[in-house]
Amino acid sequence: MISRRLCLLTLTPLAAPAQAPQTPALALAMQRARLMREQALASGDQAFGAVVLCGERIVGEAPSRVVTAGDPTAHAEMEAIRDAARRLRSRDLSGCVLVSTSRPCRMCEAAASWARIARMVHGDGLVDAGAPP
Repeated sequence: MISRRLCLLTLTPLAAPAQAPQTPALALAMQRARLMREQALASGDQAFGAVVLCGERIVGEAPSRVVTAGDPTAHAEMEAIRDAARRLRSRDLSGCVLVSTSRPCRMCEAAASWARIARMVHGDGLVDAGAPP
């Protein structure tokens, strides 16, 4: 017979996520990311949108294209990074911010890291997810 023990765990509350500083450029970027999300939905894709912000300028944007392109890597964040790299003619996006409608997955975080994205901001609350790992 297996003996059962009652274990008491002390749970520490998680820190509240940090909110990114509210700037007009960041608010506009999130508004554009939401528009990309709506575009994705209208085309029959998943409800995600993302933009790459460099300073006060949007240099890349994209809706999710996973379903419409039949590409499991065509997440909105990946597509926005690709768009920014094409527009800037550089794979180095140092100093840029990835703004997305939801928290990027690990694949998108890795792509942001490889592109040297400075930080990631997501969601309507403009949650600052910090630098990609």
